Amino acid sequence: MVFTSSMASSRTVHRSLLDAMDNAWEPVSARLSGMSESEYAWQPVAECWTVRTHGGHWLADWADPDPDPAPVTTIAWRTWHVAVDSLDSYSERLFGVRGTGLTGTNWVGTWREAEPLMAAAFDVYRRGVAGWTDKTLLAPLGAQWGPFAHHTHLDLALHAIRELIHHLAEIALLRDLYRAMLDQRGSDFLP
Repeated sequence: MVFTSSMASSRTVHRSLLDAMDNAWEPVSARLSGMSESEYAWQPVAECWTVRTHGGHWLADWADPDPDPAPVTTIAWRTWHVAVDSLDSYSERLFGVRGTGLTGTNWVGTWREAEPLMAAAFDVYRRGVAGWTDKTLLAPLGAQWGPFAHHTHLDLALHAIRELIHHLAEIALLRDLYRAMLDQRGSDFLP
């Protein structure tokens, strides 16, 4: 069968968008299962960006503008970036709610705390996108998105999928490197 543009509808695009989000997210639970606290906080090189305690609060390292080159980041930092800096910041501006209840660089210091917060951020964002109408999908984001005001909601959702794939793949790679280091050096390499 030959696919033509007349066969496509915004409902088809919307369904494909949700499927792509699910396909980016679903491997996460299996891939991240069993992560240790040491692995979550592991700094593979000196001067990593991570999550640190400041004044009794856990905060992600951050600079504006981004350093060039960007620093290597830990799994802890990447989980903050996915949950708070990406999904929750989108959800708050789009739907008026956050899955984690955290803002800015605020995060948590353990994987035990981070895992459910990441899932909550994804769930809130996905539910919001699932509720979009055909009109919303193609509507501009609006003034609260600054230089991206004229981009559509679909553009943002595609960007969110890219963020998920990009950073979750980085987390998976760090897990592979951590395991390989343990296999090669044993627990002596851990701080």
